[in-house]
Amino acid sequence: MVISNDDNPRAAGFAMPAEWARHQACYTAWPAHEYAWESHLGAAQREFVAFARAFTAPAAQEPLHVLVDEEHRAEAATALAGLPRLVLRTLPYGDVWLRDTAPLFLLGPGGLASVRFRFNGWGGKYDYRHDTEVAERIAELHDTPRFACDYVLEGGAIDVDGEGTALTTRSCLQNPNRKPPADPATSEARLRAALGVERLIWLDQGLENDHTDGHIDNIARFVAPGVVVCMQALDANDPNRDTLDAIAETLALATDARGRRLNVVRIPSPGRVLGADGRVAPASHMNFYIGNARVVLPVYGGAWDEPARAALQALFPGRDVVACSARAILEGGGTFHCMTQQVPAP
Repeated sequence: MVISNDDNPRAAGFAMPAEWARHQACYTAWPAHEYAWESHLGAAQREFVAFARAFTAPAAQEPLHVLVDEEHRAEAATALAGLPRLVLRTLPYGDVWLRDTAPLFLLGPGGLASVRFRFNGWGGKYDYRHDTEVAERIAELHDTPRFACDYVLEGGAIDVDGEGTALTTRSCLQNPNRKPPADPATSEARLRAALGVERLIWLDQGLENDHTDGHIDNIARFVAPGVVVCMQALDANDPNRDTLDAIAETLALATDARGRRLNVVRIPSPGRVLGADGRVAPASHMNFYIGNARVVLPVYGGAWDEPARAALQALFPGRDVVACSARAILEGGGTFHCMTQQVPAP
């Protein structure tokens, strides 16, 4: 299949669809490596199994392809045995965050394509073996056009509505540790060319102590054309109160690529969640995955888990919103959206 170093899939007619468009598959990876998880590995694996069980339960849900290296294949096969529509794929990777290390998938003339970017460990923070190879290896599994862009971009840094609008943050996309162009307009031009978007809506920053420097998928998500969901601090001690209010205010003034003023819906923030190290963790109810039949929502054992699930369910009347614990997985730096990458159906 065509392999192109051209960074302009849009010129070939390709664009990134919204996550709620139908999928043919979803990629994720088995938490296996002690260097990434340390003492939290066992608990993270148990939460991953619960996530996979919830994900694969509905017959209409897309197959879940789980990367696992040769050393840990038997372990993963035992833990995940009996789950329907689950496929183990032996492929080396550094950590599970495929939202950022896998390619992004596009649709266009004749169907599917992929585009991959450079990955630099979230600005040089984590340098794990094989993470820079994952995007190319997954792209090679698909007999489709493959594009490559020679600049840093993580999938968690952008969110699209499938109609020409994307959300992102300055704190990540314009961070010097990603070596961005000096002019934000150049970043916008890159995304237009790579993902087929027309309008970029910039938010300033993400959650406290988020090692991604503020990925958008932790703070604001499109859930339908013209509709975006973000969080509201309902606890007095929520460490992100001011940030969350600023996000909602910015979105309320924004218009999308079709000229619509955004409909902004707020759901509860998890509030103050502390990591095992005693620091505020970047816990978020925005890091949900939108599947064909189910939306899987990360929760943390707090008072706002069920109100957040119920509020999100109202936004997805055609899907089940299922809450799964992500408290241990969060110790690795992300949750369900961070560790998944959808493949749209042509």
